[in-house]
Amino acid sequence: MIPFSVLDLSPITQGSTARVSFQNTLDLAQHAERWGFQRYWLAEHHGMPGIASAATAVLLGYVAGGTSTIRVGAGGVMLPNHSPLVIAEQFGTLESLYPGRIDLGLGRAPGSDQATARAMRRNLQSDADEFPQDVVELMDYFAENSRRPVMAVPGLGLKVPVWILGSSLFGAQLAAHLGLPYAFASHFAPSQMMQAVDLYRAQFRPSAQLDKPYVMLGFNVFAADTDEQAALLATSMQQAFVNLRSGRPGRLQPPVSGYLDALGPQERAMLDQVLSCSAIGSPQTVRRQLQQFIERTGADELMITSQVFDHKARLHSYQIVGQIHAEAGAHALA
Repeated sequence: MIPFSVLDLSPITQGSTARVSFQNTLDLAQHAERWGFQRYWLAEHHGMPGIASAATAVLLGYVAGGTSTIRVGAGGVMLPNHSPLVIAEQFGTLESLYPGRIDLGLGRAPGSDQATARAMRRNLQSDADEFPQDVVELMDYFAENSRRPVMAVPGLGLKVPVWILGSSLFGAQLAAHLGLPYAFASHFAPSQMMQAVDLYRAQFRPSAQLDKPYVMLGFNVFAADTDEQAALLATSMQQAFVNLRSGRPGRLQPPVSGYLDALGPQERAMLDQVLSCSAIGSPQTVRRQLQQFIERTGADELMITSQVFDHKARLHSYQIVGQIHAEAGAHALA
């Protein structure tokens, strides 16, 4: 069985606060470590009422400080929002504090709307072609023999693994060209998944960091004791997608019985498309759907996200996934 990891947006649920979200994030990370997950990533978003992980590096330090073995990283930092030097210093600091446990995933989307991006003081006229240059600059700050006129301290000479994140062919080409591992956002933008993966694998050039292609795919899991319970849990995420695409982003809502039946055909089709890389059901159902997805894609690792309203139900969903992984590993060894 390939490694499983956790993607967390530190969701703010209806009636709750960011403080509670952070406490839940650390609790989930500690459980994920015990359940055998490979890494725990947090994603940068801004101006989103239901997502608390805006100050991603700060939150990563909190999670890394409360765990001991699981890898902790950004999935990802939206590099157009930052100078490469600042990110090198932030992640150089994290790597110095928690050596051998820090990942740095990089994306080129702003993780916000234009008004929010403008408030962050980034140049809205910047060319998307600057992203590859910024990635190379950032990686050079970590090099032992950096060519930069300034030094990232801490950062210089530290081996922080860099990943390229993407939801289109652009990231696949860049990751292949630089010889970096590639994480595709199939958990919410699956339409170009296989095309991007095939392109990445075909064009991959070995590098000092990686000698062969390595693909991690995002995958939604809503697991419960029964298929019916899992389907109910999934309605919180379904509401979030419909509200976001309708221009009404908000906090994560409680599950609603019969939610899908109340939707129109256009909204239902949208959900079927964006959540096509998902497993929803009992342990038996989720096991089957995970196996089918891995066989279909040939993924080297899965990044599991489970946007469940109730924290205990969310823990249980990840616990089921951890048990499926452990059982598969035991079966392979038998």
